[in-house]
Amino acid sequence: MYSEKFQKSIALVEAAREKNIALEPDRMTAKQKEDLLAAFHPDYKKDEFRELKIGPNAGEKVPTELAEILQAHSRITADCVDLESPDYETDVLIIGGGGAGTSAAIEADNAGAKVMIVTKLRMGDANTMMAEGGIQAADKPNDSPAIHFVDAFGGGHFAAKRELLSQLVCNAPGAIQWLSNLGVEFDKTEDGTMVTTHGGGTSRKRMHAAKDYSGAEIMRTLRDEVLNRNIPVVDFTAAIELILDEDGKACGAVLMNMETKELMVAKAKTVIIATGGAGRMHYQGFPTSNHYGATADGLVLGYRAGAKLLYAETLQYHPTGVAYPEQIFGALVTEKVRSLGAKLVNVNGDVFMHPLETRDVSAASIIRECSERGNGVDTGDGLGVWLDTPMIEAIGGEGTIMKRIPAMWRMFEKYGIDIRKEPILVYPTLHYQNGGLDINADCMTTNVENLYVAGEAVGGIHGKNRLMGNSLLDIIVFGRIAGQSAGAKCKEVTVGKMTLDHIAKFESEIEKAGIETQKVSPMLLPDYTRKNK
Repeated sequence: MYSEKFQKSIALVEAAREKNIALEPDRMTAKQKEDLLAAFHPDYKKDEFRELKIGPNAGEKVPTELAEILQAHSRITADCVDLESPDYETDVLIIGGGGAGTSAAIEADNAGAKVMIVTKLRMGDANTMMAEGGIQAADKPNDSPAIHFVDAFGGGHFAAKRELLSQLVCNAPGAIQWLSNLGVEFDKTEDGTMVTTHGGGTSRKRMHAAKDYSGAEIMRTLRDEVLNRNIPVVDFTAAIELILDEDGKACGAVLMNMETKELMVAKAKTVIIATGGAGRMHYQGFPTSNHYGATADGLVLGYRAGAKLLYAETLQYHPTGVAYPEQIFGALVTEKVRSLGAKLVNVNGDVFMHPLETRDVSAASIIRECSERGNGVDTGDGLGVWLDTPMIEAIGGEGTIMKRIPAMWRMFEKYGIDIRKEPILVYPTLHYQNGGLDINADCMTTNVENLYVAGEAVGGIHGKNRLMGNSLLDIIVFGRIAGQSAGAKCKEVTVGKMTLDHIAKFESEIEKAGIETQKVSPMLLPDYTRKNK
């Protein structure tokens, strides 16, 4: 139960609930959105970004925390390993064991390639597992990939690479069918029709889900398929440096056992980076909904080897992270809660925005409500606004929450909060890495041959903001494309002399640029140890 200090505000929320359910807030105009984002979204805080001095994106600005690890020292020097005696040899080396990596492995295996996955935690320890709300696909009679494209292109501020976004939406119905055939249990009506709902920024109901365990259900199915195919998985082992041949083409990686720190060499004809996001970088001090290993490793590996980044200055702050209780601070409250009817309400019980604006606009609206307008709820550790979850059952009937979002109920019930009867406190949480490595339509990086990227480590698919449900979609669509492309390409590749010359070259650039740093990268895991002041 909430403490007494929250009860006065909750009483105002309850008193206004009937009125708020019937209320239809106006959508913001394009100009209102632009002004709001410029004033309140974290991506627009100029003093939180730093210009890169070296590498393919020199002269461009990225978050300060990312700049520090992109321009850090390698964990190794070239003489730390024997490249002439690889510990592993494979056709396709996949770095990362989440949804993108496993999808790539399955398709590369289908292509007849010898495949190996290496992952620094366990297969499935990824943001995929934590995704809740659903996966978009325009597969209903009143929808189309063209409409899906328009929604996503506008939601991403018209900045997406058109060829990538086109692939995303056109391959979406096939991705749903592929997952269904593998065994994913999507929500269906009694006659077998898939249940779909709205998401923020969508003009059609195209969100497919498995209750609010969507990512876990997809990851369960993909993991089982990889295991059933006997695809080798080397877990608790991180890739800490890419290996290039004398022509600058990717041909493997240096691996490190996370427990023993033993170094190993994996030789490959093609390499796929599927390392996921960066939430555990805690940009600007924000909490995160991400899994423990989300530390931007793929961006570091690719960048040091010469791969270019795209939109690395853009992050997604999910508008509804848990603001209270502190034990789950920053955890994700799925957007599906709002798609089912819950609205965002301030300390006075007032609805202050349309519940299904895009995520960046929603996050900025909450930040404005708490900061400029002073209408946030003081949690004792910060501010938040109410997400009025009892609206869901008032609209959809008793039992809707347990049927459609049982994981949300369980997460709060552990702390004595029944979301069927009480609203919950939320505030934006660092959720998604919009930017990443720049790729072509076949998922190969634009300037390092035989290096492919899939999933959250890619930049450009969503532009500068992502709509709900397009992340679970992109890991499947581009994971599959990366696997197909790398699986086909490896058949024509002859690996040349393996080198780590790019490490010394990058170190020289650090010195010439006058960068003074003690940091090494990739980070691999966040450091939460207490520091002596």
